[in-house]
Amino acid sequence: MKLRLVPLITSVVISAAILFGGWFAYSQFAVEAPLKKLVTEYEGVNNVQFVITQKQVDLKLDLQPKTDLRGLVEHLTVDGKSLIGSRKLKLTVVDHSNKVLDQWWSKALFPVAEAMDNKKYTEIPVTLEKLQEGAPGLSVNTVMDNQNIYVTLSDGKASKFIILPRVPGEMGVWSNV
Repeated sequence: MKLRLVPLITSVVISAAILFGGWFAYSQFAVEAPLKKLVTEYEGVNNVQFVITQKQVDLKLDLQPKTDLRGLVEHLTVDGKSLIGSRKLKLTVVDHSNKVLDQWWSKALFPVAEAMDNKKYTEIPVTLEKLQEGAPGLSVNTVMDNQNIYVTLSDGKASKFIILPRVPGEMGVWSNV
């Protein structure tokens, strides 16, 4: 039996184009476009870029100052559950900070880290409010959900969004062998 090369290659190319074209169209129109619409319709979102893999959805968010980050996460996990599915949601917020906010956060970092390590989460807002008294014009908002603590710093022009995971990464133990 002699195989004809041209019809064989043509059918393979057409099959691959239909298969991968269908997969691309599905991912573009059934997942990415609705997810982008869901995120950008939330108040305070300037722009979003994302990478969707089988295990994770990576969102890079450009937010306006005083945007409710916890509300956005809740909006995504509740309204976007059908789009995200069982994938893990990973957020990265574009930093629109300035030198003043960065210096203030560096002063607050140690007591916040200590409260996180001791799992005394109620100390975080109290500590930040005490430190806020020495910085006129600075607004601090701290909210928590079952996975993260969200800290928003703003001086009206610049903003800094910090996401602190409540479940820290586990350190491995090295053997002495």
